[in-house]
Amino acid sequence: MKVLVVEDEPRIAALLRRTLEREGHAVDLVGTGDEAIWMGLQREFDAIVLDIRLPGPDGFEVTRRLRESGCWSPILLLTGQAAVEDRVRGLDAGADDFLAKPFAIAELQARLRALSRRNLRERPPTLTAGGVVLDPASRTVERDGAPIQLSPKEFALLELFLRHPGEVLTRQRILEYGWDFAQEGGSNVVDVYIRYLRDKVDRPFARHSIETVRGVGYRFNPEG
Repeated sequence: MKVLVVEDEPRIAALLRRTLEREGHAVDLVGTGDEAIWMGLQREFDAIVLDIRLPGPDGFEVTRRLRESGCWSPILLLTGQAAVEDRVRGLDAGADDFLAKPFAIAELQARLRALSRRNLRERPPTLTAGGVVLDPASRTVERDGAPIQLSPKEFALLELFLRHPGEVLTRQRILEYGWDFAQEGGSNVVDVYIRYLRDKVDRPFARHSIETVRGVGYRFNPEG
């Protein structure tokens, strides 16, 4: 998942980033309402974790502006209070879920997984192409019935390919999906992880699904 974390408290922000990245998610981190609106409209996120109390526009206003501008990424609001009024105001603004501070990391992760599965028309329970079956909920992968063990980052990149089978994905698009905003655009990290994926998903099955499109990027060809 690609997650935007909006939190102005450095200690909590660092904890959220560390925890989500450990799970294999790519995390962009900002600390003000204005930055949150800009990022939410510039990039596509699978989820936005948004603190209510922020410098500039607060979490309610950020949510409202994002929704008015056509950003429909699932939004999980963080609040220091469990007041019913805050929940009602947040949901009315367009938020999808609420989590009161202090919270358990396991609950945060569970709520994000639930948000990622909420629109099943856009996000089917499992992704299948070329004999590969990926289950985002259980984080399992198999090909032709044989299980495949992937690292969190490899899992995220394979999920991106399976959501866009046959589509050419540029290196920049892959980089933006799998790594944070500050990742150097000229890095060869994408090529390195493509090689890792091929070693696990293609070569053991005598397949060539992950194709290089010279000068552009990569494509998952189900017939390959």
